[in-house]
Amino acid sequence: MLIRKPADIQPSEITDHSLYLSRREFMKDSALALGGIAASLALPALLLHSQQADAATEKFSGVKKSPYSTTEDMTPYKDVTTYNNFYEFGTDKYSPAQLAGTLNPRPWTISVEGEVKHKKTYDIDSLIKMAPLEERIYRFRCVEGWSMVIPWVGLPLASILKKLEPTGNAKYVEFTTLLDTKQMPGERSGVLDWPYIEGLRMDEAMNPLTLFAVGLYGEVLPKQNGAPIRLVVPWKYGFKNTKSIVKIRFTDKQPVNTWMKTNPYEYGFYANVNPQVDHPRWSQARERRIGEFGKRETLMFNGYSEQVAHLYTGMDLRKFF
Repeated sequence: MLIRKPADIQPSEITDHSLYLSRREFMKDSALALGGIAASLALPALLLHSQQADAATEKFSGVKKSPYSTTEDMTPYKDVTTYNNFYEFGTDKYSPAQLAGTLNPRPWTISVEGEVKHKKTYDIDSLIKMAPLEERIYRFRCVEGWSMVIPWVGLPLASILKKLEPTGNAKYVEFTTLLDTKQMPGERSGVLDWPYIEGLRMDEAMNPLTLFAVGLYGEVLPKQNGAPIRLVVPWKYGFKNTKSIVKIRFTDKQPVNTWMKTNPYEYGFYANVNPQVDHPRWSQARERRIGEFGKRETLMFNGYSEQVAHLYTGMDLRKFF
């Protein structure tokens, strides 16, 4: 199944967070009034999961501000946490916030495999201690044409990879999302070949911009945004940013990522934001920033050319898209 081009959604059409919560309360009250078995059992369970998905969690302390941050206005928290692509919880943009309450981000382990010295299964908290936490305000661009500016809290991936010590044979690093149909009901569908897999070249993974995010807006990462740990590569389209990671594998061969496997004509390995290379079914020259009216010009490498353009010197970016 392929992603369809969505109709442009105006910022005014995005439900206010308070109204969103009020709607759930109305649904809960209605369920109790009905008194039926299906309404009294199934619906409250779903509502509980929904409330857990976007409930406020603990805040981080001692987070350093990063010089890599953009000075652009940040997208409101309510939009960042209620308008998401996370097919493990459904293909609708609002499904992750409603359904991700089934995800249990603790305890959580990540296995490190392949061409690396320190092969091991790490508890996430021990992994987080490998590098200092930073807040990085990054532009985020989706292949479908919408964008945000998000204040991530995370760890420079390069710092973690150096401590894991990849071998000289490691040319790529592959990231795999959790496969658990009880926690991730969207994985019961055949929309993609699960689990979700993505990859980077080692020089991309080691770039100072690449981040393992564990939070946003100073708080622990919400479930619908990829808790407890996700990849953030700000010069690439959103589908490269693997969520809820459970495995890191170092390899000498280029990984076949999930969307490449699904439709290699439309989705390549690199997925660099490039206004000059259109998606086969729509232009990438302009984008719609969530929270703004109208569209803006898309920037090459999402505005991070100074930091990453050298990675692709001499490459045909139409061929290697």
